[in-house]
Amino acid sequence: MNYKEKKISRLRTGRNQEWFKPFYEGNFIGASFGLELNLSNDLFDNWRDFNKKFIDYVIEIHPGKSRVGAGLNCGVIWTLAKGLPIDSIVLCPDEEGNFFACKIISDYQYSKNEPHHRRQVEWLTPPILKSEISQRLKNSLQAQNTLIDISKHSEEIESFIFENSKKITTSDPTIIEPSEFALEKHLEDFLVKNWNKTKLGKAYDIYVEDGDIVGQQYQSDTGPIDILAISKDKKTILVVELKKGRVSDNVVGQIQRYMGYVKDELIEKGQNVKGVIIGFEDDIKLQRALSVTNDIEFYKYKVDFKLYQ
Repeated sequence: MNYKEKKISRLRTGRNQEWFKPFYEGNFIGASFGLELNLSNDLFDNWRDFNKKFIDYVIEIHPGKSRVGAGLNCGVIWTLAKGLPIDSIVLCPDEEGNFFACKIISDYQYSKNEPHHRRQVEWLTPPILKSEISQRLKNSLQAQNTLIDISKHSEEIESFIFENSKKITTSDPTIIEPSEFALEKHLEDFLVKNWNKTKLGKAYDIYVEDGDIVGQQYQSDTGPIDILAISKDKKTILVVELKKGRVSDNVVGQIQRYMGYVKDELIEKGQNVKGVIIGFEDDIKLQRALSVTNDIEFYKYKVDFKLYQ
């Protein structure tokens, strides 16, 4: 059986993977964030409608939580309950850092026990050992967001589950040279880890909720935002889009869509949104596009590679 066209996600199983055992033994996956309501009649086809209804409710449950954090919580619940169709594949980490793959086999279910919002699953394989996972996939799996889409790694994941061949490809039209795509995630992880040493880090902080970085691969309704940050004075939300290699002018439309989402869904009174594109080099098309675009800047990065004997 080939699941090449199925959606593949990774679900965190608690801060210390404390939920993995209940998930595995109970044949389900779930999430709550304190939302103790049966959502059967509220799982709208558009997750933006779900967020609009429940963001304020989540903030009421967790006073002090930002709209960014509450939106992320709502997005996880909606995606798990509605956005993942039956037969979707989900990877869950165990206490040892290995990953178990499961297939969703039921529609949304509400439980009075924690976690409240659930889907029944069928576990597919023995564990995928962390020692066998490529560094590129490992970087994605280590993202701190609760639920992330890892479908771009489908061929490697399928090679573990279904013994398919491995191949790295990308359909991203904003990357001119697809062979460089494999390194883009390394750039993102490096920037996040060294954020405070950068020019952007002096003015902005990557979003953190409950001690976890949630501003990396922040889910929007037009795709994941590479990095979502907020200015030190809390007045500006920054959307950062990273591209390995020479950057196409298509990225301007992409980052504008992300900025539009932030403007419509996340900013609070008195806040504004800006964008930054980071790439190895630009061209005249990108320069022309940015010359008539407000609140978007382009930054170049330089790789210093040396060998010593």
